[in-house]
Amino acid sequence: MGISDIIEQFIRDELKGEDMVELQRNELASRFGCVPSQINYVISTRFTNERGYIVESRRGGGGGITIKRISAYSSNPLMHIVNSIGNMVDYPTVKILAGNLVDYGIVSKREAKLICSAMTDNVLGRQKPESDKLRAAILKSMLINLI
Repeated sequence: MGISDIIEQFIRDELKGEDMVELQRNELASRFGCVPSQINYVISTRFTNERGYIVESRRGGGGGITIKRISAYSSNPLMHIVNSIGNMVDYPTVKILAGNLVDYGIVSKREAKLICSAMTDNVLGRQKPESDKLRAAILKSMLINLI
């Protein structure tokens, strides 16, 4: 497990059962023995809107960061996910969305694996952008049927 994975897991653990967490970039960097830019990297790549988070960053004073779960502001996280898909979606994004569905308790890990297995390039073909359009349509249909 790399340092980025460890930092991500720490932040996810802090968010368990909470809608929001406030962190200090410098304190995290010191805790994990890395530079503050490593913390920025983890937050900017792993706590994005499409993964269900809103990040607010403050400069100065140790670099305060607030991470909020989008589901805290949406009465139906499943509808948020459906609306975030758009007309095209690639396979890595499907994996992220399936992980969110598990995190929200909407589907089991097994069901998420089934969703992902139906969305691979091996199944839908490698013809871009047609496969991404088909993937989005199928995924939306699956999710709408869960509502």
